[in-house]
Amino acid sequence: MSVGQTALGANSPITVGGILRLLEERYPAALAADWDAVGLVCGDTDATVTRVLFAVDPVAEVIAEAIAVGAELLVTHHPLFLDPVHGVPISDPKGRLVHQLIRAGVGHFVAHTNADAAPIGVSDALAQTLGLADVRALTAPGEVGRVGRLVEPISLAEFAAKVAAALPATSAGIRVAGDRNRVISRVAVCGGSGRSLLPAVNAQSVDVFVTADLSHHRALDQLEAAGPALIDVSHWASEWPWLQTAAGLLRSDLGVSTVEVLVSHRCTDPWTWQGSTN
Repeated sequence: MSVGQTALGANSPITVGGILRLLEERYPAALAADWDAVGLVCGDTDATVTRVLFAVDPVAEVIAEAIAVGAELLVTHHPLFLDPVHGVPISDPKGRLVHQLIRAGVGHFVAHTNADAAPIGVSDALAQTLGLADVRALTAPGEVGRVGRLVEPISLAEFAAKVAAALPATSAGIRVAGDRNRVISRVAVCGGSGRSLLPAVNAQSVDVFVTADLSHHRALDQLEAAGPALIDVSHWASEWPWLQTAAGLLRSDLGVSTVEVLVSHRCTDPWTWQGSTN
């Protein structure tokens, strides 16, 4: 009997609350940063669940997808609300989304920095997608960022092509800072914004750091200091592999059940096209 069958009851309907217990075991709220907003945003914990949809961002098109596929629970990595909220009127863009979720009977659960820090978390999924071996924590266990090695060293140009092929395509693609011919063996990764980890990365014997949201000044400083090469990818794309991992873990925890676990392939990267200065 699986973990889910034991925890939820082998013959009883699976509820939102039952799914949340499994998700909270994987991604404890205690692991979340103190500024974060994780857990159940809206929903009836007693409602029966037949479909769960995983996505990165709780935006209008993702909520429409959850409703269209008949999901009773939407699990996203990014929160719908980060700042304190005193009301959710339908005239407010985010309030409108809450109304849509409630009217459709769709619960919404967030696993954000707790999914970053958890074992088999966001950066673990990114490391696996990039084919890294011997993966370990970049800093202290339970914190963000991972380090691993390539099975065979390759050039930075070859590795950049590998990254571009492994991650979902976005209009901005990837950006690379460093010598194209540099030999890459040890790799540091951080799903999402990893610029705060640059000191930890520089303290490791790594050849390249793959993350998102790196700034002009940080990249220049890295090049001037002859530190690891940098590969800057889409924030959304760097976190999307976790959806597949988290969905697979939930399926495993549920065992044989009546719940279908889906992953949204909808790109919610906000940068949708590149302009021309000509």
